[in-house]
Amino acid sequence: MTGARRPGAREVLALVSDTFAELPYPEWEPAPDGPLGWPGYDASRARAAERTGETESVVCGTGSVEGTRAVLIAFEFGFLGGSLGERTGDRLEAAYAYAREHRLPVVPLIATGGSRMQEGMLALTQLQRVARQSALTREAGLPQIAVVRDPTTGGGWATLGAGADVVLALPDAQVGFAGSRVRPADADPAAYTAQAQVAAGSADAVVAPERLRRTLGRWLRLLTAPSDEPAPVPRPLGATDPPASGWDAVRRARSPRRPRAARYLDAYFGDRAGISGDRCGGTDPDGILCGFGEHGGRTVAYAAQTGAATRPAGYRTATRLIRLADRLGIPVLTLVDTPGAANDAEAERQGVGAAIAELFGAVAGARTPVTTLVIGEGGSGGALALAAPGRTWATPDSYFAVIAPEQAAAILKRPPGEVERTAGQLRLRPQDLADLGVIRTDG
Repeated sequence: MTGARRPGAREVLALVSDTFAELPYPEWEPAPDGPLGWPGYDASRARAAERTGETESVVCGTGSVEGTRAVLIAFEFGFLGGSLGERTGDRLEAAYAYAREHRLPVVPLIATGGSRMQEGMLALTQLQRVARQSALTREAGLPQIAVVRDPTTGGGWATLGAGADVVLALPDAQVGFAGSRVRPADADPAAYTAQAQVAAGSADAVVAPERLRRTLGRWLRLLTAPSDEPAPVPRPLGATDPPASGWDAVRRARSPRRPRAARYLDAYFGDRAGISGDRCGGTDPDGILCGFGEHGGRTVAYAAQTGAATRPAGYRTATRLIRLADRLGIPVLTLVDTPGAANDAEAERQGVGAAIAELFGAVAGARTPVTTLVIGEGGSGGALALAAPGRTWATPDSYFAVIAPEQAAAILKRPPGEVERTAGQLRLRPQDLADLGVIRTDG
């Protein structure tokens, strides 16, 4: 977006909202040339106000987005680069307080270069104010959905942007902690883009401007519909008769013709939107699908393994999903289908054990109901971490085992010819699991 005219705050508000009403701002007594007495600061503010028609770098108010009311915070980059100062902090604090008082989600529409130089450390400490307001809003169980525009750098990205529950980014926007004037001269500019942040797991999706209102409206609708009722168990889409033997169950679960996660999600949800990334630098799109969807007129969160070995970033993304759903009071559906956790050296370097531990903890500690359906392979702890204790079901073309039968035979020092017999002894068929009390058959 370099060289293109950047839309102003009110243009962006008109792009995403059906209606908008500006909130009253806190009264402010300015000191001459600001808190540092910076020569020429008042003149710079006056020129910015004349150029943009605004009196500060943010415009805050309430608006309706595709029928859902929210507090909208739009940055005006033309006003001193959308920078944050004391007065900006006052406005942001008031907007977040209003959101909590009226139980409204918060949508920051960000375009900022960071903290305002002319206010020094007093400007930088506004980030602490913003972080506290975001934390209080999170504790209140209200969603925050950020839209990062061009540019979104510095503390604005590190608080309002990357700290949101869901992060949407405009195409080719400059997004990163380091702004273009302070990063290393040899830095790859492609690393500081919206697309790069999605690839790194720090943002969820790149959204074209013409799709932004509809996408934002979908997210607001999905994340503002709490429910105490558990997610219904999906119906099996593959085999309906029980497997004859343990090895038959394994062969069914490994069949390339068996329905996978995407097919189950398409059948279960009328509309859904995915989250992406673990917010730690990783994604696992081939191993797990996470997001929120509508089922039977209400929102259900989902974390669905795809049949591949799940990588550390996949477990961390699922943990992020479950904790967000728990905070918002949204029931969760998990689909178990993995031969096990990724066990290569890179997975160990990325902390696969710690990632699985975090997921176990998130499922065990969730106050919102979690429903699990095993739809394929249930390989050891890498599968069990996603399963809800006491609320797990299994399809007839699935199995669940302490370890894959080939590996069990190897551990027991049995020859390859003993693998099929070992599968039977593991009692991994759905009917065996029901007899053992591991899965449920009701519902």
